[in-house]
Amino acid sequence: MWYVYILECKDNSLYTGISDNLERRFQEHKSGKGGKFTHAFKVNKLLYSELCSSKNEAMKREAQIKGWTRKKKLALINGDLELLKNL
Repeated sequence: MWYVYILECKDNSLYTGISDNLERRFQEHKSGKGGKFTHAFKVNKLLYSELCSSKNEAMKREAQIKGWTRKKKLALINGDLELLKNL
């Protein structure tokens, strides 16, 4: 199983990624070893995750979410399906 996740960085930016081990990947990001973006902007917390049945599905969902506005990502995080549909 694969996860799509959204992290909040210390500058309030949002980072979207995928992993087959969410806890390990979150710890990598927190320690500064998760990637250039999260190394530079430091991870604050995990805001959202969803389970996907395959890496391919997770990659497609990650690309979709990365294309969204911040407002739409926050609607997803908050579970506001009405707002999510309208954005």
